[in-house]
Amino acid sequence: MITIYNINLGIGWASSGVEYAQAYRSQLLRSLGIPAKFIFSDMILANNIEDLTKNIGFTDDQIIWLYNFFTDVKIAPSSYPLEQWKKGLNLANRDHKEQVLSDGKEIQYTIPDEQLLVAARLHDKDQQTIDQVTFLSNNRLVKRDFYSYVKYASDFYSGEEKNNHVIYREFYNEDGSIAYRQYLDHGKEMFEFPDQRIFYSKNELYEEMLKRLNFNERDVVILDRSDEDKQLNNGQLVFEYHRPAKLVIVVHADHYDRHFTNQQNILWNNFYEYQFTHTDEIASFIVATEKQKEVLAEQQKHYRHANPRIDVIPVGSLVELSKSDQPRQPHSIITASRLAPEKHIDWLVKAVIYAHDQVDDVSLDIYGQGPEGKRLADLIKKHHAEDYIHLKGQHDLKEIYPKYAAYAAASTSEGFGLSLLEAVGAGLPMIGFDVPYGNQTFIDDGRNGYLLPYDENWTDQKKYEALGKAIIKLFQNDQAWEQFSQHSYELAEPYLTKNVAKRWQKVLGDLANA
Repeated sequence: MITIYNINLGIGWASSGVEYAQAYRSQLLRSLGIPAKFIFSDMILANNIEDLTKNIGFTDDQIIWLYNFFTDVKIAPSSYPLEQWKKGLNLANRDHKEQVLSDGKEIQYTIPDEQLLVAARLHDKDQQTIDQVTFLSNNRLVKRDFYSYVKYASDFYSGEEKNNHVIYREFYNEDGSIAYRQYLDHGKEMFEFPDQRIFYSKNELYEEMLKRLNFNERDVVILDRSDEDKQLNNGQLVFEYHRPAKLVIVVHADHYDRHFTNQQNILWNNFYEYQFTHTDEIASFIVATEKQKEVLAEQQKHYRHANPRIDVIPVGSLVELSKSDQPRQPHSIITASRLAPEKHIDWLVKAVIYAHDQVDDVSLDIYGQGPEGKRLADLIKKHHAEDYIHLKGQHDLKEIYPKYAAYAAASTSEGFGLSLLEAVGAGLPMIGFDVPYGNQTFIDDGRNGYLLPYDENWTDQKKYEALGKAIIKLFQNDQAWEQFSQHSYELAEPYLTKNVAKRWQKVLGDLANA
């Protein structure tokens, strides 16, 4: 039986395009009845990893987390009852005071005779279940426990007045026995198991996990994200231990730097350099667009005299086209992305302010979270644009896209652009720069929007004015708007889930039988 193993590092509440691409893939593989596992290797304890993976659409049985792989605890919701924990702490027989904090999300128990404060963090206030418990002795943090349906890990702190830090960590089995200990010492790690086996680094622990997964010749290992830091060289380890499974590399970003590339030399994206120079090990490179395939294939031929297999499979898909019986808000623009500098959302804000002089009811709603949030809020306020430009935060946008009249993007590089796909799937006319590869895929200039010339040497003013002029042009021609909307729906058709699933089915079938 074929199994698809997908390699990643971490995951958070505001995930990147890589995690969303994996989530789409998980749904496609489920629809094909192909088992898939998604491997995460970062230390994730601020939240139960299940909260984060479920939030993006993974099922619990799909997740492999390096740190609980060596236990019998399953990936599961935090359902441990507060009352059961209180009984285990024997609070009824210990003199204590109880205080509810953080709007009911935390309950503190002070035990004066023992100079102990214990704080239980509620995962669900209504169900009264917990996910973390923190212990302070003499006002110093000494221990923190982590719960899903059982206690699965504990941090033990030095308890020092200054530089208090975790000195070791325990991971548990379902019955409460210690599965193994992790010792931490100035950035170094060691893992000790009850049978006296010791792994002297995270690399060694990861290597052991790969060996135990026992890949077979029909399996496929997909390397989505690699890390080459001091703690983990997972890319190198996957190359070393994937056999006899086939190894597939998904290229999630622009794969080379144009500024340092000429006829003699190419500077690959450092995330893919090793893969691009060891193509004999790789069964297939997967890119998201035909344009990127053309570029990569030509570069491999020119610079390496190589002809690797390259398949085009979109990183996202649409279950259905998104339509609404309600009229769209006139002259309304949506953009959706992580609020990061490379997305250049400030140009969009200025573009809409520029267009507002001629389209007085134009509006822009910005969806997403990220480090640029405050700067964007200040920019909107500085230009007195609060009435028509809004920061909307993170939302599920499936039902929201059809409310708008257009989508605009100012990013100068998108490997694919999931939000672009979702926007054309909702019939939105599109505006963006002629840059690789997402805009070139989803904006058919003059037919579903405007693909604008771009030169990175232009001033910021010239860039945002180009966007602003395109907004004015779109909203001053209602007849063109209707045609653009219809063509966006036409562009979205090949990206319906049933069509993208066929692409995966063909590639995996080819690899399994190779």
